[in-house]
Amino acid sequence: MMKPAAPAFGRPLTTVDVVILTIRAGALQVLLVQRPRQPGEPFPGQWALPGGFVDIERDQDLQGCALRKLAEKTGVDSPYLEQVGSWGSATRDPRGWSTTHVYMALLADATLAPQKGGNAADLRWAPVEGDGVSVPLAFDHADLLGAALGRVRGKTEYTSLPAHLLPPDFTLGELQHVYELVLGRPLEKKAFRTRMLAAGLLEELGTQKDTGRRPASLYRLREQSGLVYFTRSFEQRERA
Repeated sequence: MMKPAAPAFGRPLTTVDVVILTIRAGALQVLLVQRPRQPGEPFPGQWALPGGFVDIERDQDLQGCALRKLAEKTGVDSPYLEQVGSWGSATRDPRGWSTTHVYMALLADATLAPQKGGNAADLRWAPVEGDGVSVPLAFDHADLLGAALGRVRGKTEYTSLPAHLLPPDFTLGELQHVYELVLGRPLEKKAFRTRMLAAGLLEELGTQKDTGRRPASLYRLREQSGLVYFTRSFEQRERA
């Protein structure tokens, strides 16, 4: 069998970037890595989203690459992972025509063991402020982060997505607090509890947690994979 001829056109650089979000110190935070200062590296010393080039020998598909990068940076193998979108242009990377495929991962802080891997000089957690972070980001990563945050906040209005930021067992108060942190606004307590319990997404464990005031019942998600969708968003209820 004849070997296929090499394509007569150039191939773009192909990367996967992962927006890794968690709740730390009472705030929504994103994991950043510091670009190396080696000669020839673009944006030396600047902060960026974790990611890297697709490895055609190791990665069967884009999600496989995202999961590999996630495991390398956090030690977590299979968290909630969702593709946000793809970006590409001749100008986003000074090394040449480049495409990146962006994923977001929502993780409980207790599951994370961040580690400096690959050619990263350092890593840090950065609190989310509005649609980004306070430090400048390399490449077009500020745009990528903004798109991921928009996706998370949009889905928080009508799904169980924020529950993936909590450990397996949590109280309704903790769940509401995470929703409020992501949305950036308070939610009415009685209406929130009614919605969560009516949606059938929670399983009461029959045990309680000491909250410092009075014990609160512990719950966990009935379905650990996928999302539960509400029939009406929080925003719609507030406008009604």
